[in-house]
Amino acid sequence: MILPDREIEKRLLAQLNPSGATTFQLVAGVDEVGRGAIAGPVSVGICVVGMETADEFPTGLRDSKLLSPAARERLVDPVQQWAVACTVGHASAAEIDAWGILGGLRAAAARAYAQLGDLPIGVVLLDGVHNWWETPLFSAGPTPPNLPVQLERKGDARCAVIAGASVVAKVARDSLMVQLADQITGYDWESNKGYASAAHVAGLAKLGVSSQHRKSWKLPGISPDTLQGKL
Repeated sequence: MILPDREIEKRLLAQLNPSGATTFQLVAGVDEVGRGAIAGPVSVGICVVGMETADEFPTGLRDSKLLSPAARERLVDPVQQWAVACTVGHASAAEIDAWGILGGLRAAAARAYAQLGDLPIGVVLLDGVHNWWETPLFSAGPTPPNLPVQLERKGDARCAVIAGASVVAKVARDSLMVQLADQITGYDWESNKGYASAAHVAGLAKLGVSSQHRKSWKLPGISPDTLQGKL
């Protein structure tokens, strides 16, 4: 198992500019949740750290996909206390239909970032290999600020600040999906969180498409003709 550490973020925080001052006061770790779901929002978590952030991060912090739901929930408060700040933003299924998944990710990131106020964040550590944060020529919907971005493959597993972002985002989105499951029954969202499980697909076959489904996507068992006029 890959265990996260603070090597990447601390190296950035120690970087000096030509005048001898630190280049970045704060580093933001960013991860997304719900990109592959067929219903519900896409969510983006941001955790911020600085040179004063304790080297010892919360015990058991990992990529959220490697943790049980209970373990993730136990980590949220410790992560929030460890980091300078943690926020989560969301983009709805309707917004994903209108702007595409990249537009949804960028809108969710913009909303998460807006909650940080005026923190002097200098660089973004973004999980993955695709820089959706600053996708050129894409302007639909809210957009995150123009900041330097460093991509980190498997960053949620390797980098503590990105792992923190993945945990808070996953817990926040899961909670939203449970709330939606109380409002719109029959799709088992409380268990599958909007992903295409067997129970979710069975619900689609029985009940059809709900207001929380991503209608621009290829939904299992749903004919594209059925969705005409619903977008």
